[in-house]
Amino acid sequence: MIRLLWTASAEVRYFLRCYMPSNILLDLIRTRKGLKWGVPAMLLAGPYLVIAFWCTTLIENGGPGWLHLVVLVCLWNALKMMAIGPVSVVLLVRARAREYREQRQQRQELSEDVPLGELTRSSR
Repeated sequence: MIRLLWTASAEVRYFLRCYMPSNILLDLIRTRKGLKWGVPAMLLAGPYLVIAFWCTTLIENGGPGWLHLVVLVCLWNALKMMAIGPVSVVLLVRARAREYREQRQQRQELSEDVPLGELTRSSR
């Protein structure tokens, strides 16, 4: 029984990871080129919250009960979008610091490889 639950949860996770638009967007933001879009992606939390509010209003006015699931999914996606902003800023700072260290190390290696006499001759 536990094996069946484990397999089912793994399949559901795979499906959600590959096919849900918010997860696809978060995967694109976590790449090096996408890190700059983390803070603007926080704005997507607004529409999710509006949809959740609209669904709760429908539920209170006698709407179907399955809208509770829509509210839950919208709130979860809104939280993910609000969290990606600060996370992407931290990841971007770390990536730029790593790139700066690598460039500085390459410049030092190049300056050590060039003999001093060639450096003065090429500058003339």
